[in-house]
Amino acid sequence: MTTARAAGAPMSVEERWEQFHRRGPYALLALATVISALSVDAFGMTRAEQYAAGVLLAAAVALQLRWGRMVRDRPLRGSEPSTAGLVFYVLRTVIAFVLTWLNPLFSIYAVIGYFDSAHLLRGRAVRAGLLVTSVTMAGSQSGGLPPDGTLQWVLFAGLLLLNGSLTLVFAHLGRREVEVAAERAATITQLEQANARLEQALAENAGLHAQLLVQAREAGVADERRRLAAEIHDTIAQGLTGIIAQLQVVTATSDPELARVHLTRAAALARHSLGEARHSVQNLGPTALDHDTLAEALKKTVAEWAESTGVDARFTVTGTEEPLHDEVAATLLRIAQEALANTARHAGARRAGVTLSYMGDEISLDVRDDGRGFDPLVLRPRSGANGFGLDGMRARAERIAGTVTVESEEGGGGTAVSARVPLVRHAAADHHPDRRR
Repeated sequence: MTTARAAGAPMSVEERWEQFHRRGPYALLALATVISALSVDAFGMTRAEQYAAGVLLAAAVALQLRWGRMVRDRPLRGSEPSTAGLVFYVLRTVIAFVLTWLNPLFSIYAVIGYFDSAHLLRGRAVRAGLLVTSVTMAGSQSGGLPPDGTLQWVLFAGLLLLNGSLTLVFAHLGRREVEVAAERAATITQLEQANARLEQALAENAGLHAQLLVQAREAGVADERRRLAAEIHDTIAQGLTGIIAQLQVVTATSDPELARVHLTRAAALARHSLGEARHSVQNLGPTALDHDTLAEALKKTVAEWAESTGVDARFTVTGTEEPLHDEVAATLLRIAQEALANTARHAGARRAGVTLSYMGDEISLDVRDDGRGFDPLVLRPRSGANGFGLDGMRARAERIAGTVTVESEEGGGGTAVSARVPLVRHAAADHHPDRRR
């Protein structure tokens, strides 16, 4: 059964052999018939032998046509040899042997037995078929069958030995051809299976990639929501708390001068909160860090907080101040603001202290008060009143590989909030090592 081949593409070795097996027997039979007909007188063929040869030639053509039709209807070549193939090979070999007996030149047709024995026969039958073919060829080469005289018998024996040796070569080549074809088929099957697995893996990877993109997008959205919520809590919520506190003083006093002072503070807090809200929406740092270092911004924040709450608060810096990365400075400032806001809302403290410490590869921020304290092991439910609180401070610190610890004692023991983060220097520090922001 032939396979489809692209126009203009060269034929493969398998395709050439297939054409030979399909057309070669007819060509060899026609050539043997023509040459034998021209040599009838030379070999002394009788009229009866000529008629017998004609009948055998017709039988050979009919047999070849029948086999060709069977191959087209049920392709056998390239598969395991069949019983039909064995019968075909035996009948064709017998016809070729008898024709060669009648005229030695018909061995031109008998030689076909060397080429397709491996395709048509099984196991030991391959060697048997080749041996019979070699007998036919040796008889033809020695002058015809049966040998006539001692010399012709000796010549026949030598030629049979030579042809028998050739059968071993042909048998080996046939086995190798079958093995190579089997290996090639197995390789093609493995490659097809590997390609199928690869396509499946690529499809799975595409699905996983799409899933990861969706998860990354959702995580980004959730992280941005948390960031905006924390910024709003640290800016708008705390600013509004301060404004409400100032307005409560105004409504509770009858002194116009004191009311004016607190109204001015409320207006300043409103402007500051508005600026912080705009910066938060634009994903910028706190406005306090626009023109000041972290130490300067903390100093002002502590002073403003002390003035608005009436709590005695002090700010201290230890170690050698260094320029910090914007994210580190913003995180520590927000933690300080949240800790001070918690002190104002819950502690009832009289004194508070904020310490910023530069410690080589780390920087720490400590906020202490002498308020009523609380039990850090008791989980407090999140509500509109307590906002993000400790959870928010820890989340901010963890975002830059830092930690927040809380020490407190319920019943007047005060509270200490300590944040420790890696000291990541500002890029400008590489160009200005002695600069103090």
